[in-house]
Amino acid sequence: MPHQHMSNELNTCIQACLDCYRSCQQMAAVHCPEVGGKHVEPDHLRLMLDCAEICRASAALMINQSPFHQQLCGVCAQICRACAESCRALGDMDECAQACERCAESCERMAAGSAS
Repeated sequence: MPHQHMSNELNTCIQACLDCYRSCQQMAAVHCPEVGGKHVEPDHLRLMLDCAEICRASAALMINQSPFHQQLCGVCAQICRACAESCRALGDMDECAQACERCAESCERMAAGSAS
């Protein structure tokens, strides 16, 4: 059942994107302002908000069965990788970094066309 496998892969990617969206959005809105310091530097906060938004958009395009989801997933993976790196560099953000990494891996597979 190749179609079922693709549906599972697509659903896994949608969930990874939604999990990453939730994590980045919450960390940028709640955790980082509470911690302060480097956590609230503009470049880091913008990257987290960009990551949240591209994850939300990627999930929406996959849910909508858009023919453009693979391209957006490729960009999503790049932003997620950058966000994970930024979160790890600051420390105390492992949960967010892990969500970004899971999303990046799933989106990379999607962008490669393994589950169109």
